Amino acid sequence: MNLIEVYIYEVTRRLPEKNREDIALELHSTIEDMLPDDYSEEDVKECLKKMGNPTILASGYRDKPTHLIGPLYYDVYVTLLKMILPIAAVISLISGIAEYFIGYHSGEAVINVVLDIVGFSIWKIIEVGIQVFFWLTVVFAILERTDKGKGEQPLTASLKKWTPDDLKDISYIPRKKAISKCEIFGSLMWTAIWATLYFYANHLVGVYRNSGNGLEFVTPTFNQEVLIGYWPVVVIVIGFEIVLSLYKLIKRQWTKRMAISNTVLQLIGTIVFIVILINSNLLHQDFITYMADLFAVTVNQFKVWIVGGGIFCFIVSAAISVFDGFRKASIR
Repeated sequence: MNLIEVYIYEVTRRLPEKNREDIALELHSTIEDMLPDDYSEEDVKECLKKMGNPTILASGYRDKPTHLIGPLYYDVYVTLLKMILPIAAVISLISGIAEYFIGYHSGEAVINVVLDIVGFSIWKIIEVGIQVFFWLTVVFAILERTDKGKGEQPLTASLKKWTPDDLKDISYIPRKKAISKCEIFGSLMWTAIWATLYFYANHLVGVYRNSGNGLEFVTPTFNQEVLIGYWPVVVIVIGFEIVLSLYKLIKRQWTKRMAISNTVLQLIGTIVFIVILINSNLLHQDFITYMADLFAVTVNQFKVWIVGGGIFCFIVSAAISVFDGFRKASIR
């Protein structure tokens, strides 16, 4: 076989058998037209070089794409992947922690509980991430092969062809005003952590001592019955924090409306937790006695320290968050 025949064979063997003969004749005619009357081997090589790689040429004759996700849908695919993965990771983190505590057995050392939660949560995030990546890829791979009305121009996130009018929807976000996905994920993780500590405080928060065989849980810090008594308003605060975080994910920058929403959240959260802190039955009596003896102070003095310090921390933290939100929102 000469070079022309080998080239045509390399192209047609990648095509459906029913089309091979017609395409082989078409290619042979095209190549013959490109060559001079008295052509040499060098002329043939130059001609085949212009025809291009047989694999790429063959893909042009196929009805179906040879790539998994092509340029038409790639930007939409990546945009959705970046949007869905963080949300799915956070939901899996919260559900993983809840699932862990459903089967929780009291008496475990806090370090073991923390390590178990971290390991279990990481595994849940990886599992959900793989599922999201797989199914989203499958959906777009099917779209790539079934959309008969598609053109050559890549689609935007709205699944439409790009036009100059799309530039009007793009706004410049200063770096100091932007909200990173790490910041959003961190705030959602913090919500999951403090919510877990709140609803399982009698198992996690308290006094531990080294008994020689590891840490031993001596007494809880809080009366769980008192904490559970405030669960409706605490759940509202948790829901508000999650909604605000998702709002940040959508907007991706601080705005005046977001700063006001953050102020309302901080105000409600601070009031709720101050009301909980000043409840005289919040602290477990054994914890108060143990800590008062440890620091050589009276029971009342220790309670004042805890309540006063807690209120001070909540107010300062809320004030910093509110100030930082309005500061970022005012950046031009």
